[in-house]
Amino acid sequence: MTTTIEWTEETWNPTTGCDRISAGCDNCYALTLAKRLKGMGSAKYQTDGDPRTSGPGFGVAVHADALTIPLGWKKPRTVFVNSMSDLFHARVPTAYVARVFAVMAATPQHTYQILTKRPERMLRLVGEEIDGGVVLLDAAYAGGFESVATTLYEAEWPLPNVWLGTSIESDEHSKRADALRKTNAAVRFISAEPLLGPLPSLGLTGIDWLIAGGESGPGARPVHPDWVRDLRNRCQTAGTAFFFKQWGQYRPGGDVAQPATWISPDGRPCSADYPDAAAMVRVGKKAAGRVLDGRTWDEYPTSRKAVTS
Repeated sequence: MTTTIEWTEETWNPTTGCDRISAGCDNCYALTLAKRLKGMGSAKYQTDGDPRTSGPGFGVAVHADALTIPLGWKKPRTVFVNSMSDLFHARVPTAYVARVFAVMAATPQHTYQILTKRPERMLRLVGEEIDGGVVLLDAAYAGGFESVATTLYEAEWPLPNVWLGTSIESDEHSKRADALRKTNAAVRFISAEPLLGPLPSLGLTGIDWLIAGGESGPGARPVHPDWVRDLRNRCQTAGTAFFFKQWGQYRPGGDVAQPATWISPDGRPCSADYPDAAAMVRVGKKAAGRVLDGRTWDEYPTSRKAVTS
């Protein structure tokens, strides 16, 4: 399905549903959308999740009939895998993850982007440099998916067309990058969206791409401009491609005829005279835009494998 997500072209959801595990999930757009789709009778969204962490239509479900969709795409495209789920959720069987990877291996004309808040499981399943794909290969054999196992066995690891990433919304979750760094991947990326605070502990060694963005939606929290600038500056120093996706519902303000929300450098509401406070004005996602310091930032990574081959 085509998408308005700024950093990709298409979405593909061979699984749906998830569970909230950190503050970045508080205003999950997918959870809200799943409830709406359930009410509309969409077959993929009839499994309900635990109301404490999920919701109507957002229980984890696999959709084997969706696995073949990319096989019918002839024109190369960039594909965000599981915009409505997390492929590495504990309730997605390993053999099914193997089937997803086999489809990606069989369609090298496309570039696939997989984003997870569970990078530790991603590392266990995908493997490190010395054992990339082995766990998935074994799971395919054990599950009786011999053609899948054959595809994975014959594939080049890391799969050159698969980018693997993790979401990091606050500094307490910066360690997610440690598991990502170890994972066998042609491109490793971080989504710092919704960015809920500064990320001083986040190291960019081994990270090829960083996406930053503010939060959109009814319960959106403002992003301090200095958090975004710091990440941009550090990406430039580290040689990591930087993509600024959006300000979200709020943009830096003080120049529009409505009250500003002042936030401190650590993300708390504050007064205008607080040191280094930022005035953020709620104008809506479209009006807020995605311009940072006079320009847009639309950098994309180059595969490390392509650079070294």
